Amino acid sequence: MRAPQARPRQAIGVEGVTATTTRTTTTTHKMSAYHHRKAVLRKKPDNSVPVHIDKNAVHVNRKPSSKGVPVGLSRDSIAKEKARLQSNKDFLSPVSTLDLDLSSKELRADYSLKHRNNTHETPRQKIGQKSKGKKKHTVRKILIAFLILLIIGVGAFMVWGNDIIAKLTGGRSNIFTVLSAIGSNVELKTDSNGRTNILIFGTSGYDMSGSEGDGAHDGAQLTDSIMLVSVDQKNDDVAMVSLPRDLYVGHTCTATGKVNEIYYCANLSGTDEESGAQALSQSMKEILGTDIQYYIHLDWAALVQVVDSIGGITVTLDEDIEDNWTGTFIKAGEPVSLNGERALGLARARHGTEMGDFTRGNSQQKILGAIQQKITSSGLDLGSALGLIDAVGDNVRMNFTLEELKTAFSIAKDVQVDSMRQIPLIDYKNNIVYLKTAEMNGISYVVPVAGASKYSDIHEYVAKMTSNNPAVREGANILVLNGSGVAGSASAEQSVLTKEGFTSVDTGDAPNGTYLEKYYVYDISGNTPETVSALSSHYKVSSLPATELPTGINSAGYDIVVILGTGG
Repeated sequence: MRAPQARPRQAIGVEGVTATTTRTTTTTHKMSAYHHRKAVLRKKPDNSVPVHIDKNAVHVNRKPSSKGVPVGLSRDSIAKEKARLQSNKDFLSPVSTLDLDLSSKELRADYSLKHRNNTHETPRQKIGQKSKGKKKHTVRKILIAFLILLIIGVGAFMVWGNDIIAKLTGGRSNIFTVLSAIGSNVELKTDSNGRTNILIFGTSGYDMSGSEGDGAHDGAQLTDSIMLVSVDQKNDDVAMVSLPRDLYVGHTCTATGKVNEIYYCANLSGTDEESGAQALSQSMKEILGTDIQYYIHLDWAALVQVVDSIGGITVTLDEDIEDNWTGTFIKAGEPVSLNGERALGLARARHGTEMGDFTRGNSQQKILGAIQQKITSSGLDLGSALGLIDAVGDNVRMNFTLEELKTAFSIAKDVQVDSMRQIPLIDYKNNIVYLKTAEMNGISYVVPVAGASKYSDIHEYVAKMTSNNPAVREGANILVLNGSGVAGSASAEQSVLTKEGFTSVDTGDAPNGTYLEKYYVYDISGNTPETVSALSSHYKVSSLPATELPTGINSAGYDIVVILGTGG
């Protein structure tokens, strides 16, 4: 009978503790430490076989397993084996605990990665750990670099933004005011009539020193453009009036005495912006009779860069311009697209026009309206906004605080371009003539029709045209006729209407007839709808067309005829 042959069998512990045993059909031999070590290095950590234990037996209780040959150990054998393995520190360096889970009857070995010895790690494990560590280090570097750039960027923006805002507002605001202005709603200053009046003036050159590309010329600080913009914040009404640069004022630092010298004289050769602007504001008040709350000073570059930043503008002129000096040739009534330089050419053009400097003032108002329309209709993307900020910061000076500027921008967005009104001081087509040309001491000037430095008629006209009452602004010519049979009724009504702001009211007697209604309102010209509406509301009647006006009434030159009847 052949002796039984010993065959090697494996006992595989949980979490990679593997033992090689030599067994017969009846005996389990203890394996050496050498075999343990060899088995651990050969097997992967996830090759584990559950160990089934009979508490009262020393022999193996075989139970089939899909992962290897079943083995069994008694409780005493497990304890001895655990003690022996724990004493072998060189072998057990990757093992933290080896324990018996009685609930599941599994032998478990728990690893602690922080105690692993590198000699027991595979090359793949080492590479993986090194790669992860390197990635973490790289990510950390990128984050630190990003934070540094962010801090530098924010700091640079703060410095750049603060410089621009300080220049823009004449030192009245800074970058921190920008942050505090977000969400604020500050009302603009107003005059006694509730209107905000802004002086806008321009000087020559592509920077505030007056450079035109080949250096600054002697007249760089003369104000070739002078405009008043009057705003009714509550009703979104905007009116504009321009002054010709050759208007005689007689009190400047030169022998000429023109209005375009006032800023230059008070500005002390460009060193006192505030004094120059305030002196010009005071002169505007004397000429127009209007208190000035704010000013904006622009140079050529401001106009060029603003127009280019919003992608150009479109204007339609009231007269032909053929100006060889600026290269501006535009036909009246035809919309024309302009970039920044062409807009500047139009703003400067006064040769080859019907009214010279007055035409130039009208063109400048057209440009301002076109800019406002473009911003309102298309809005500003980030690039355009930054371009505008850059242009404003370097080439504009003003006395708005940033909070007030935010309010002004909000108002401008709500104003309809078609409702922006031009107040001409000369308009021969509509019989408006408040200025004329004159020559004194061989010098050509512009002076009031009433005479040099006599501005009372201009004051009255500007007050009417900047009234918050649209009926007053229309300036309708009204004829009040007495058909009541009560003497003095027409004169009494004239006084009432004058107090309400209707400044052009004549009186007379109505032709013989029967006027049973108390009031009759006839719309003669059809050109003063606001006044007709106001009078109809005042008298609580509906207006009548000119065709129903009784015969025998001479209505020539009048917009509205009012007849006072008996009311019975």
